Amino acid sequence: MNLEIAAQCINILGAFCGRRDIPLLTSFELKKRYGFEQADIMVLFGGSIPCGGDVLANAMQNKIAKKYIIVGGAGHTTDTLRMKMHEQCPEVAVAGLPEAKIFANYLKYKYDLEPDYLECNSTNCGNNITYLLELLKEFHIVYESVILCQDATMQLRMTAGFQKYIPDVTVINYAAYCANVLVRGDRLSFEAVPWGMWDMEHYIALLAGEIARLSDDLYGYGPKGKNYIAHVDIPLEVRHAFEILKETNGDIVRTANPIYASSQDVIR
Repeated sequence: MNLEIAAQCINILGAFCGRRDIPLLTSFELKKRYGFEQADIMVLFGGSIPCGGDVLANAMQNKIAKKYIIVGGAGHTTDTLRMKMHEQCPEVAVAGLPEAKIFANYLKYKYDLEPDYLECNSTNCGNNITYLLELLKEFHIVYESVILCQDATMQLRMTAGFQKYIPDVTVINYAAYCANVLVRGDRLSFEAVPWGMWDMEHYIALLAGEIARLSDDLYGYGPKGKNYIAHVDIPLEVRHAFEILKETNGDIVRTANPIYASSQDVIR
């Protein structure tokens, strides 16, 4: 396959899945687009690569939200998070810990910051949302706006999951990173590598898996399929890029691991 075409297709999927509704996570940008300078809640999901912790820390330092929550137990991303975090920050405790506590430890170690709440039991994108909603209800947290920050590959599906249950709240997407893929020599490379980034093959598999999941058809997670998420419109350009990658890379779609399934919701 032509590498330039491959890079273009990957970037189309990456931009679609890794949505950022504002260019920078600042009070100015919130005011400009939404009319308020501070959201009610910001949530970081533990499926993110480690740089998501820096995004949350920056938001906390700039008072982007009134409450800050980290959500994540143990799922298919947890071992990678533990490994990457330990490599970069061996002082941060990670062994046997859920994602939310790992990120909380990182925030305390590097920034001396503490989130308001941790949710440590969820195992997949579906119960990331349902357990989050239970936490909000348990602590009587009133909210009309929420910033969701997840790994760029899973950002759009996280929002679609939230909107299935709470359609009337203002949801602000801010993916943990933006990754641009280009061709260097005879291989695909990231233009700039976010901290803790997936290797290229896994990144492509994650993106391809998201298009399959976001589809609102018999096999997807939308209302016409498994009904795990709200309907998502997938543009023809995105569909075409997905088909090209699938055709030229074989079975690249990441399959859901039943180990992390729950009675509550969808497996990752």
